[in-house]
Amino acid sequence: MAQTLLTEETERAGAVVAAPAAGGRTFWRRLRARRAALVAGAVVALLVLVALAAPLLTAIEGQDPTTYHPTLVDSATGGVPVGSFGGISADHWLGVEPLTGRDLFARVVYGARVSLGVALTATVVQVAIGVAVGLAAGLGNRFVDQALSRVTDVMVALPVMVIALGALAVVPASFPRPVLIAVVIGLVGWAGTSKIVRAQTLALKSLDHVAAARLSGWCGRQVARRELLPALAAPVITYAVLLFPTNIVVEASLSFLGVGIKPPTPSWGQMLSDADTWYQAAPSYLLIPALLLFVTVLALTVLGDGVRTALDPRAESRLRIGTGRRAKGADA
Repeated sequence: MAQTLLTEETERAGAVVAAPAAGGRTFWRRLRARRAALVAGAVVALLVLVALAAPLLTAIEGQDPTTYHPTLVDSATGGVPVGSFGGISADHWLGVEPLTGRDLFARVVYGARVSLGVALTATVVQVAIGVAVGLAAGLGNRFVDQALSRVTDVMVALPVMVIALGALAVVPASFPRPVLIAVVIGLVGWAGTSKIVRAQTLALKSLDHVAAARLSGWCGRQVARRELLPALAAPVITYAVLLFPTNIVVEASLSFLGVGIKPPTPSWGQMLSDADTWYQAAPSYLLIPALLLFVTVLALTVLGDGVRTALDPRAESRLRIGTGRRAKGADA
């Protein structure tokens, strides 16, 4: 299953590198033609802005994510927030957390920082390792290529969640958890990027300008930096945008399973883990982080698809031909 998904992603990203990468104006023109991608980009930008402005937003509200408010929960009912809709009020914009009374808005915006930060760091690690290994395999001799390809195949076959669970379980709790999760996800999930980069490097090696650069005496590092990396930018960026929402889900899953972000540090996955016993008594505590996680992953996925299409110089012609065919069929 993993191999099939990886092959599909390789084919999608491979279509980008087969043609010259779009310039900045062309890319923006194509992206503007896809309104769904623009809306998704605006949603992602808003979420990032909220995460960056978390201290300012919580200061305006007058709350913080760690202070307990025991008077705002009903001890007689086991800690259910007092008031309607989870205790929403002028002082607590999204209500309070069951049992502890911590402000839910403050925990949500600070949780966005953790979830988005972990996913971004993990994506950077995956791309860096994947590009390095893929270039080394594509430019190396037959022995190097086969050795690195076998290692990559093993990494593709490994169950990511199982490896991450095992690695996180044995690391001391004193190690910063967000950094550890990002590094573990990055070290386990770089194989897809490596396969894409290797496949495109092998295709680019046969082009005249790359062959001429190699025959002129340039070393592999110079060929990679000056000739290959600019051509690989489009598929790598496309795949990285698609990796980002996947990493958000992985972080949330690890936190939900109890080996991710530890309290009192908030994250959306950790909040969902704590909310599984409160979904009837305080449904907003479950629905708010779940809805934010769903919207974030959906927006990033739609944006990634829009970026992929905008970076492919042949996408507009394919869409235009398909539209023309449908129009002729309708007229007939």
